[in-house]
Amino acid sequence: MKFSLEWKGIKLSLEDLGTGFAMSGMKVTLIGLVPLFMFLALGSAFAISLTKDPSILPSQLIDKPFPEFSLPDLFDEEHMLTKADMSGQVTLVNIFGSWCMACDYEHEMLMSIAKNKELPILGVDWRDTRVKGKRWLKKRGNPYTNVVFDEFSKFAIDLGITGAPESFIVDKRGQIRYKHIGPITRKNWDEILKPIVVDLQAEKLGAE
Repeated sequence: MKFSLEWKGIKLSLEDLGTGFAMSGMKVTLIGLVPLFMFLALGSAFAISLTKDPSILPSQLIDKPFPEFSLPDLFDEEHMLTKADMSGQVTLVNIFGSWCMACDYEHEMLMSIAKNKELPILGVDWRDTRVKGKRWLKKRGNPYTNVVFDEFSKFAIDLGITGAPESFIVDKRGQIRYKHIGPITRKNWDEILKPIVVDLQAEKLGAE
């Protein structure tokens, strides 16, 4: 079966039920075009992804209870920190590590939040050593109310952490209300995170 079409001097023909086509005297098989189609599809997907802000990627944990945990304090391995330490307070949970360059960039902003007493910050020192974590905070200052030591990613797995820094806003009921991927900056704090925090702090525990 052969079908041909000519438009403005360009001839297009389909032969053998679409096994190939000829353009301006050149025959190209459809199988040969598969890599081109795949390239165009991947390029389109990549272009679309560039329009999305990775810091506001959704999390399956949004509006779900913050995971229960019992892990040692970075500064006192005999003292265990649990979810009860966050009870009744809107809390910022921040995952960091002494090995994390982006955490270094973010740290000044966390210090500002702590200095202004905007809300408690629970730090999670992830995939680190106790010595390096403590030394890192001693050098830069400690913005955290408490610091969980998560050497073996036990807590990070429950939170679905893929990298550092990552942060969560947890409401008074202990539910995750927002996930932020990447460094907290003055801009995203003022425009996105702080308004969420203020609204949650104004909520009454008895309100639905």
